[in-house]
Amino acid sequence: MIIQVKTDISDRQKEDIITEVNKVGYKVTEVQTQLGTYLIGIGSANFDIRKFGHKEGIQDIHIVSDDYKLVSKKWKVKPTSIDLGDGIHIKDGDMALMAGPCSIETEEQIIKVIDHLKATGIKIMRGGVYKPRSSPYAFRGLGLEGLKLWHQHAKAAGIKIVTEVMQVSQIEEMYDYVDIYQVGARNTQNFNLLDELGRVDKAVMIKRGISGTIEELLQSAEYVFSGGNEKLILCERGIRTYEKASRNTLDLNAIPILKSKSHLPVVVDPSHGIGIRQFVSHMALAGVMSGADGVIYETHEVPEKAYSDGQQTLDFHQSALLADQIRQTFALRNSFVL
Repeated sequence: MIIQVKTDISDRQKEDIITEVNKVGYKVTEVQTQLGTYLIGIGSANFDIRKFGHKEGIQDIHIVSDDYKLVSKKWKVKPTSIDLGDGIHIKDGDMALMAGPCSIETEEQIIKVIDHLKATGIKIMRGGVYKPRSSPYAFRGLGLEGLKLWHQHAKAAGIKIVTEVMQVSQIEEMYDYVDIYQVGARNTQNFNLLDELGRVDKAVMIKRGISGTIEELLQSAEYVFSGGNEKLILCERGIRTYEKASRNTLDLNAIPILKSKSHLPVVVDPSHGIGIRQFVSHMALAGVMSGADGVIYETHEVPEKAYSDGQQTLDFHQSALLADQIRQTFALRNSFVL
């Protein structure tokens, strides 16, 4: 169960509620976030919800059978909206566009990408300064100094930054320079990292694990929420299957399923999802029609010269065309009753 308590609840009232919940065989964990305080009751006994609903200090009480409680739609029907400031949101009923290179490479590259995003009307720039690479000899990013340089130009242009955090020690040093911390597919079950991101008052986008299930993605989000951070975004980026014709298999099924199970916004990543440049736009538009709240994809002035993932990266012309197609497709989706 989830008991949402009032902001002015006294310690005595809270202890009284916990005592009563314990009596029916439920263990209680208190979760305090940026937006509220919750008492999470874990147990299996049947009871009448009215036994607790009248108690002083309770704002609302919900029975949630899912293992993931706080990210479940069973208690919070209204979708969560992520406010990045300056009128930029990631939310249900809107279409957030995030684009940029796989890796942040040079100051010149940063400026060119930002100019492209401004011309295309895209408000959020993706890019990696800490890069998890399959080979230890591949380019692994410019690190914190690259992030500071990127932030300087992005802030001046009114562009928000989403970039991957690799380990706990990087969270604090990155804090002043990011708008969205990205948890990559390889770190989706790095529970120490998720715990620490729960203590941060900034948005966190969690990508689905390479071979992760939908429930495992939701459980990863639950770690962050239970740590105190409600500013969460889910990302379907493709999973590893037996198919070798594409980099991954973009699971479009996951988008409406996630939307039905959770109140959190869902973003689709077609670049990693298929890994083949000529098909990225196809999968992006399919993701939009599947119900995604946003699209994150890779773009570079000259993809063939990109330090990483050039084979799945759109050039600026292709990117501008896709951004326009996404907006048209989103408008078409809104005309349907699904």
